[in-house]
Amino acid sequence: MKASKKIAILIPAYNESKHIKDVVISCIEKYSSLDVIIVDDGSTDNTAEIIKDLEKNYLNRQKNKIILLKHDTNKGKGQALKTGFTYAINNNYYGVITIDADGQHKISEISNFLKAVDEYKPDIIVGSRFKNVKGMPFIRLVTNIFTSWLISAIAGKKIEDVQSGFRFISKNVLTKVKLETANFDTEPEILLKASWKKFKIINIPITTIYHKDFVSHVNPITDTIKFFKLIFKSLKWKKQFKRSHTRF
Repeated sequence: MKASKKIAILIPAYNESKHIKDVVISCIEKYSSLDVIIVDDGSTDNTAEIIKDLEKNYLNRQKNKIILLKHDTNKGKGQALKTGFTYAINNNYYGVITIDADGQHKISEISNFLKAVDEYKPDIIVGSRFKNVKGMPFIRLVTNIFTSWLISAIAGKKIEDVQSGFRFISKNVLTKVKLETANFDTEPEILLKASWKKFKIINIPITTIYHKDFVSHVNPITDTIKFFKLIFKSLKWKKQFKRSHTRF
């Protein structure tokens, strides 16, 4: 399916040399109207070299482009996303579809996001893994259910899967939501602040693929601490937001 609007696929990547090539090739070949932006977040393996080779190989072969943005050092997933968001804003994309670089997302399901953009005109689409949790590790399932419930309660809106990296985010959100975090807490931050600003957020089901060699970059201790710090921050942000919107 071709996009009716100028949309890019945005892929933050850190040490993803095992899967990044297949992910990018699938994106560039299946969606000829979508540019593919990869933000290499200071990888120490050959992730960036793989993308540079793909850029050369596909140059002038496809209408869509492969665009590599690079951090010299690892700055965190949130900062990688923000680098991609800035590029998308500056190059006048209608929005971005974010996917993970590790091959966990079915590239064929990007078409479902494109259909939903045209049909529902949302500001954010969240891909929810909860319609099919087969293969999801139990501890991850429990954690995702709890964090999604908590963030939804603070947001004042039902968001099925706040940790999902498979999303559509419009330029309208990217330009009007100020982000303050830089790691895995950036994804729930976007949802919280967009909810308070009454942006239209919808959920659609997605499939998640768990490879045998899957390695999570989430640190169960430090990222749990960061998540609860985010919760305390979000309560402060919510108070500030309410104050700023009750002034005459």
